[in-house]
Amino acid sequence: TDEAKAIRSKTAIANARLAYQAFEEMFSSDRWSTLEKAGAHKQRPLWASTSVKDPALPDTMYVTELVAPDTVNTMPEATLKATADHAEVEGDAVTCNYDDAQHVLDEMERLGISYDEVVQVIEDEGVDKFEKSWQELLDTVKEALKGNPDVAGSAE
Repeated sequence: TDEAKAIRSKTAIANARLAYQAFEEMFSSDRWSTLEKAGAHKQRPLWASTSVKDPALPDTMYVTELVAPDTVNTMPEATLKATADHAEVEGDAVTCNYDDAQHVLDEMERLGISYDEVVQVIEDEGVDKFEKSWQELLDTVKEALKGNPDVAGSAE
């Protein structure tokens, strides 16, 4: 539907913003304060591979929409260059948008799209891709080690 299309590109941003809200809550707790005083370091949220797949969208949308303190953003070189060239970064774009983010996810459910099911599919696909990449890396290393008798046994 047109309504579903209207929120399609917004759901990933909404999800990330609400994840950041949970991050803020966790690291503002009394429990965290105790851990920090004992020497613990804050784990930073990572926005991974924030390139835009839909050519109809601004090429830096996921970068500019997910600017927030203490975050790490990984992106392909083309997105990095586009960001350096023409992105308009105006500070924190996350913490002031928690209500809007929740509204997007509520709208998704209202349209009959299960957030939990979508997240599960994306997680399963992501894990599968990481497993395949890991296996390819292991296979490449094993192949490279076959010709070196000093380390060949350690590749098993």
